[in-house]
Amino acid sequence: MEMTLRDALALLTPYDLAAVAFLLLTAGVLGWRIEHPGPRRPSVAVLMETYRREWMRQFIRREQKIFDATILAGLREGAAFFASTTLIAVGGALALIGNPAPLEEAAEGLAGAGAPLLLWRMKLALVVLFLAHAFLRFVWSTRVFAYSAVAMASVPLDPEDPCALPRADMAAALNIRAAHNFNRGLRSLYFALAALGWLVGPWGLAAATVAVGWLVWSREFLSAPHAALKDCK
Repeated sequence: MEMTLRDALALLTPYDLAAVAFLLLTAGVLGWRIEHPGPRRPSVAVLMETYRREWMRQFIRREQKIFDATILAGLREGAAFFASTTLIAVGGALALIGNPAPLEEAAEGLAGAGAPLLLWRMKLALVVLFLAHAFLRFVWSTRVFAYSAVAMASVPLDPEDPCALPRADMAAALNIRAAHNFNRGLRSLYFALAALGWLVGPWGLAAATVAVGWLVWSREFLSAPHAALKDCK
């Protein structure tokens, strides 16, 4: 007899619910903290905002702008690459959800026989949720980088033109917004990996969340790039 979603939810233990809540809370709080850090210890993402604004200020005075076009093209291509890769991952996860055989084998290997199939589909659905969010962020990042490129193209060649600085600042603001969406997409990919920990149980999910949370935190606040960017600010 096929189980309903309500039946599967009833099989979730309080530990399962707590682990999922811990994952979602960690992802949300950590993302907010990275984008709104204290003034004494800014994140890499916030430090890069200063350099992006300065980039556009230098762009006004630079005669050969092919350098800037190359950098922006690389940023767009990076976001597009992650978008296409994430879409493939979403398709693979959905295919796994729709095909019972591999899920049954995974259930036997990870948690023993008897685990309802719908329960495993729910666990994979959590992974798909993060992957889908990452995909949407990467796609939007690519689009906003394109907006930034158009804004850069509208900057007058004369650096003394009164429209030059405001348009450069506008291009910088768009570039920063695109980077924020790209970083959010990356964090969603990280936490999609953490969500895979649920396949081994709630404690596996909690442990994976702690590991991924520490990884993201350390890269934003304790990494060598953070020290280099802060020292040169």
